[in-house]
Amino acid sequence: MPRATAVINLDLPGPVISRHLYGHFAEHLGRCVYGGFWVGEDSAIPNEGGIRLDVVEALRALDIPNLRWPGGCFADEYHWRDGVGPRAERPRMVNTHWGGVEENNHFGTHEFMALCELLGAEPYINGNVGSGTVREMSEWVEYLTRDGDSPMVRARKDNGREEPWPVRFWGIGNETWGCGGNMRAEYSADLARQFATYCRDYGENKLYRIASGANEDDYQWTETLMRQISCFGCEATPRTFFQGISVHRYTLSGPWEAKGSATEFTTDDYYRTLASARRTDRILTGHSTVMDLYDPGRRVGLVLDEWGTWWDVEPGTNPGFLFQQNTLRDALVASLHFDIFHRHAARLVMANIAQTVNVLQAMVLTDGDALVLTPTYHVFEMNKGHQDADALTVHLRAEDAVRQAGDAELETLSASASVKDGTVLISLSNLDADEPAEVTLDLRGGALGAAEARLLTADRPQAHNTPQAPAAVAPRPFDGVKATDGGLTLTLPPHSFATVRAPLV
Repeated sequence: MPRATAVINLDLPGPVISRHLYGHFAEHLGRCVYGGFWVGEDSAIPNEGGIRLDVVEALRALDIPNLRWPGGCFADEYHWRDGVGPRAERPRMVNTHWGGVEENNHFGTHEFMALCELLGAEPYINGNVGSGTVREMSEWVEYLTRDGDSPMVRARKDNGREEPWPVRFWGIGNETWGCGGNMRAEYSADLARQFATYCRDYGENKLYRIASGANEDDYQWTETLMRQISCFGCEATPRTFFQGISVHRYTLSGPWEAKGSATEFTTDDYYRTLASARRTDRILTGHSTVMDLYDPGRRVGLVLDEWGTWWDVEPGTNPGFLFQQNTLRDALVASLHFDIFHRHAARLVMANIAQTVNVLQAMVLTDGDALVLTPTYHVFEMNKGHQDADALTVHLRAEDAVRQAGDAELETLSASASVKDGTVLISLSNLDADEPAEVTLDLRGGALGAAEARLLTADRPQAHNTPQAPAAVAPRPFDGVKATDGGLTLTLPPHSFATVRAPLV
C-alpha cells in the first residue's frame, strides 16, 4: 500500500482561490438549454418563467459563481437581437454547429439574466466576433448595462426591464483559431483590441473583457495577445484593452478521433485519462510563464473557460448533442483539476466546466421530469468551501504512488488545501484503480480541532448515477481520519476523493 506525507503550513496563506474557478458553461447545444435549463412556461415540470426549478435548486447548492453563455461555437453565429422581444415574434435559425436543429430563440438575453438571478450567479456573456460586428457587441453591452436614456436603454425598457443588469464578464469571441473564424493569432489579437475598445463601461459596471485565447498548449497565441494588452498614448494613462485571456483544454484518454466510451473503459484507459488531466498543470504553467514576461504585475488574468472530459456520445443519441454519461472517473478528473487550479490561483482567475446540463461533463442529467446528480456534481459540492479561501501550499511526498499510463507515469495521489474564516478544508484524491493509500497530514504552524471528513467512491471507476440508481456514486461521512501528534492520518480507498474540514485552534 502506498504511503504518503502531505506537509501543510497552516500559518502561511497564499493567493485567494477565486470562487470563479468553480464556474460553469451553458451553450445552445443538445439539451443543455432546451430541456435542461429551459422547459417553457407551459411545461408540467415546475418552472419559473420557463426556467426549470429543480436544476436551479441543484446548482444553487453548489454556490455556483458564474455561468458562461451562449457558447462556445454557437456564440459566433448568435445574434442577440434575435433573442429579445416577444417570443412568438423572434426569428428562428439553424444551429449549424450542433446537430443542424432549429433554434427558436425562446431562450435569449432576458431569460438568461433571469436564470442567473435565480442561480445567484454572475453572468459571463460571450460575444459574437466570428460572424458579428463591433456595433452589435457594443450595443449588447449598452442594452444590458447602461442606465439613463439611449436607443438601447429604451429598447430594453420596451422589452420589460427598467433597470440595467450588472454584467462584468464579457468574452470577445470564442475559439477564433477554429470555429470562431479560423483566424491567425495576429488578426484575432487586432480584433480583440477593436472589439474591446467599443465594449464600454457604463456607470458602476466595470467590464472584465476576456480575449479569445489559445487551444491547449499554443503558447505563441498567448504571446501574440500579450503583446497587444496595453493602449499607450490613447489616454492620459495607459489602459489595458482586455483584462483576461482564455484557454481551452479538454481531457481525453486517446486521440480525438477515438475518444472512447464514457462508461465502458479499461484500467489502462482510466490511467491514460488521469494522466491527460494532470497535463493541464503543465499547460497552465506554460501560459502563465508567457504572461509573466509581459505582465509581471498580473493585471491580466488567465481564464480556462472550457475544460472537462470529452467522450463519444451515448449510443442512440444525436452525435451533435454531445450527451455522455458521467462516472467516478470523471469525478476524479474534476478533483484533480481543482487541485491544479488552486496551485495556479495567483494567475488563474476563472474556469468553466463544459457543460452544466446534459452535455459533456455535466453537473446534472435530465430526462423528462427526472433529474440525476452526477459524480462530478458531488466533487463541486464537496469542494465549494475552497471558493474565495486562501490557498495553503501542500508539499506531497509519495514516492511509491505511481502507475504507468501509456508512455507516461501517473502520480496517483493529489491534494490541495485552503483556509477561510478560521476553517481549513483539505481535498485528497487517490487515483489508483486498485490500491488504497495511507496519507499522513503533517500540519505545521498551527493546530486543528475536531475534523469532519467525507468520501466519494464506488465499487469501480465505471460507476455512475441513473434515474434508477441516483446515488450509486454519492458522498458519505468518512470516519477513517485519526489524530496524530503532528496532524492527521487517513487511508483513502482506491479511486476515491475525500475532503477533511476542521477549525483552526
